[in-house]
Amino acid sequence: MSSAEENRIKYKRVLLKISGEALMGDQGYGLHPPTVARIAREVKSVHALGVEICMVIGGGNIFRGLQGSAQGMERATADYMGMLATVMNALGMQAALEAEGIHTRVISAIPMDQVCEPYIRRRAIRHLEKKRVCIFAAGTGNPYFTTDTAATLRANEMACEAIFKGTKVDGVYDKDPKKFPDARRYDTVSYDEVLQKHLGVMDASAIALARDNNLPIIVFSLDEPGGFRGILSGDGTYTTVGD
Repeated sequence: MSSAEENRIKYKRVLLKISGEALMGDQGYGLHPPTVARIAREVKSVHALGVEICMVIGGGNIFRGLQGSAQGMERATADYMGMLATVMNALGMQAALEAEGIHTRVISAIPMDQVCEPYIRRRAIRHLEKKRVCIFAAGTGNPYFTTDTAATLRANEMACEAIFKGTKVDGVYDKDPKKFPDARRYDTVSYDEVLQKHLGVMDASAIALARDNNLPIIVFSLDEPGGFRGILSGDGTYTTVGD
């Protein structure tokens, strides 16, 4: 890393939020190991800049609580199943990161001591200070809250300077760019505009929590090679959600 690149780095501690579907690759279900390894390399490239990294991964590639609830399952039970799916994804990402030589801790809001650590805020902060990647699993530990809300909560607790939301598109658009060729990408958009226009960046409670704590959300394409590192170095295409 050049000193010029180091000087351009805007954030020293960030949270990367990705969906469970991002780990599927072209499959319709589960984890696709080459895709998980590719994302791990993206995280490694940012870690090499000296940035402290937290991660939250959804569970929709294995089980989505809302879908289970819609099919007649009790909502709380369905949500707990979804939380357990995020632990599986977190362990998969931990294995991929450690294969790249990055020390990683999976920290679960639901204690399961044989496979990961329980969530203790001060211990997690110490891991970050020691340049370990912390993957927060099992959401908030409560039903009725999404992993978007969990990501925003953990980012605030860890004193992260921004949330990086990795998606399939390179930012926030006024309508679906895959369906509408005239869709317009925002360079910046306010929290309130995201809520009022239902732009689908994150769910409403996550956006409100970010707004109340003045935490910027950077939406970028996880499919763009080097995109995560590029944004931190001052390049790339993305949308910033903030005031």
